[in-house]
Amino acid sequence: MAQSADEMSLQVVSTVSNSSLLQPGFSLLNFDGHVFFFGQKGWPKRSCPTGVFLLDIKQNELKMKPAFFSNDSCYLPPLRYPALCTLRDNAESEEYQYVIHGGKTPNNDLSDKIYIMSLVSKSSKKTTFQCIEKELGGDVPEARYGHTINVVHSRGKSVSVIFGGRSYTPLAQRTTENWNSVVDCFPSVFLVDFEFGWSTSYVLPELQDGLAFHVSVARNDTIYILGGHSLQNNTRSPSLYKLKVDLPLGSPAVTCTVLPGGISVSSAIVTQTGDNEFVLVGGYQSDNQKRLLCNTIVLEDSKIEIVERASPDWTPDIKHCRMWFGCDMGKGSVLLGIPGANKQFISDANYFYVLRCKGTEEGKEEELKAQSCSQTSTEDPGDSTPFEDSEEFCFGAEANSSDVDDTDTYNEDDEEDESETGYWITCSASCNIDINTWVPFYSTELNKPAMILCSDGAGHWVHAQCMDLSETMLLRLSEANVKYFCNKHIDLNKGLQTPKKVVHLKKQPMKPLRKKKTMNLTTPAKKSFLRRLFE
Repeated sequence: MAQSADEMSLQVVSTVSNSSLLQPGFSLLNFDGHVFFFGQKGWPKRSCPTGVFLLDIKQNELKMKPAFFSNDSCYLPPLRYPALCTLRDNAESEEYQYVIHGGKTPNNDLSDKIYIMSLVSKSSKKTTFQCIEKELGGDVPEARYGHTINVVHSRGKSVSVIFGGRSYTPLAQRTTENWNSVVDCFPSVFLVDFEFGWSTSYVLPELQDGLAFHVSVARNDTIYILGGHSLQNNTRSPSLYKLKVDLPLGSPAVTCTVLPGGISVSSAIVTQTGDNEFVLVGGYQSDNQKRLLCNTIVLEDSKIEIVERASPDWTPDIKHCRMWFGCDMGKGSVLLGIPGANKQFISDANYFYVLRCKGTEEGKEEELKAQSCSQTSTEDPGDSTPFEDSEEFCFGAEANSSDVDDTDTYNEDDEEDESETGYWITCSASCNIDINTWVPFYSTELNKPAMILCSDGAGHWVHAQCMDLSETMLLRLSEANVKYFCNKHIDLNKGLQTPKKVVHLKKQPMKPLRKKKTMNLTTPAKKSFLRRLFE
């Protein structure tokens, strides 16, 4: 494989404020060179009710400033691991919006909603967005995360393409052992027309396996899908798929071609360095090995070329850490993070590096090109295989400084304690399951507490431990097709009920009987008494 001679430089971000918010799973929006992120760890409080922050790196110090929503905006949850991309009226338009689809909510529920984010106004003191939820008809994509969304242009029209990702096992198929398992989404291709609010799915014979945490880059009417991880086969696909979308007056046509020259990698990120040039950075080539190689991707009208390029001088911390994460910063730069456990400082902090894929001066002078590459993020620890969960890249920052008012930056003390809000379901008023302190209670549990479905109404899930179920009863309920009612709804059915704790009455020990006094017939007084009694 040929090698590109472009140099890559790595710079340490020495000081990072509020680094606890910068965890794998949040997303970035780049408007006119200013970068905003959402989906941070924990719920926003009074410091930022929208949960969207302006991200700024100035003199190696990262700062954040809260953004605002217009009055006609909907609520945007702090989604983690969604798919997002830019949306333009046509390929030449300079105005664009962001499309956000799917992701996880703070309670670990998956979202199937689509949001459109637009910049309303921007000043040195205040940034205002409009967030609109789009309703879809037709073949609506199921809730998912770890997928991609891209926009293609054909015959003067545009559609969005959704592919891949992971979802939870359907409720009807969950048992005690697999209630929290994730599965690959079916490898359907969804075309979404936002003008008419309609979605159509396509099943292509070339796409046999579901993929998550893959890379997708688009140019005109073509999308290239590279890498990705399949849970079913536990493999990283070496295939390179070419999706071509034709938008005539009638029904759209979607074709797929399998090309040679793919890369077996998951969780890689891409930054755009030219009109038709991208750089592939990072990722994992196996469950326990990072991919430290980099590649240049060149897209032309009808073909793709992938060549290896000289990698940067990775630091020992990056080489030896188990996981890394980051995202495209624009202008050929990438922000990379490693967990603080690899440093001998604060254990829960993350440390960051700026990777520049081209000359610094050239990067500063060149305007950020329209980027139609969709970035995905990693799963939460515990949702899949341990390594795959922590690997996705889903955030970034703009290295250019902006006028951030120090008095208006994010105050970490205002952030709610995640142990109180939780990333876990609260099943009852007495629920005491805490994601930060939970340890396996039943022998069948893997990495989350076991749950059981209450049959009341439409049904809802409750923790078996909170319902005081024994392991024997839990297994019996999960194996048998019987109705179960939680403690709250136990009175609604007199059949199989939640076993209640048996309160054992404390019995007072019986006092021993007093022994009857017996006469000692050997004493002279007793002998005299008996003599008189029988005389």
